[in-house]
Amino acid sequence: MSLGQKLTVLNTIYRHYDEFTGGLNIACKKNCTACCTPDVTMTTLEGYLIADSLISNSRHDLFGHIQKGLSGSRFKPRTTTNKLAILCAKGDDPPQEPRHDDGKHCLLLMDGLCPIYPARPFGCRCFISEKECSQTGYAEVDPFIITVNTVYLQVIEHIDAAGFSGNFADIMLLMAKKENRDRYRKNTLKHLEGDFVSNIPIEVLMVPPEHRNNVKPILKELFGK
Repeated sequence: MSLGQKLTVLNTIYRHYDEFTGGLNIACKKNCTACCTPDVTMTTLEGYLIADSLISNSRHDLFGHIQKGLSGSRFKPRTTTNKLAILCAKGDDPPQEPRHDDGKHCLLLMDGLCPIYPARPFGCRCFISEKECSQTGYAEVDPFIITVNTVYLQVIEHIDAAGFSGNFADIMLLMAKKENRDRYRKNTLKHLEGDFVSNIPIEVLMVPPEHRNNVKPILKELFGK
């Protein structure tokens, strides 16, 4: 699958998910920023889409904004959703992810608004809550929605199986460099270490028995069968 095809599929996935959440009773609304954390993770495919959007709209300055506000204590994932699914299927313990909450907001948040909102990654799109997080201090999400979110995360990683996942800021700074975008487009962006983890294809879907019937229409939407 070419990069252009992957981006088309990714945008279709975003559209399907936005339509799905559009039918839910959620408290999320404009200027609600309680969940806009700097610890969002995403794939290189999502990072490429955002970088392309910034460059196309002459917003190169936002790359510098991310670099300037970069925190050394940011969350860096040690595994991916599809790797976690395999571990769970085997009954193995996942790697211990460091807890991190410094109370800061996303580096790109400006006056309560997101400058990349149309191209925002799935990690941001799936932050939804039935009640206002600013009042409760946490999100209230139906367990079925968590299953749906996980399936979408697995599919996005599957599409970008030759790529990587990482903290939003790290992926964005990676894609800020033209040579990295060119290498990614040619599928030669290899052997990244440190702040990134390699993506893998789906081997098993993390869908609990009680959600399997209800998730079938969504799987049909995603896989076309």
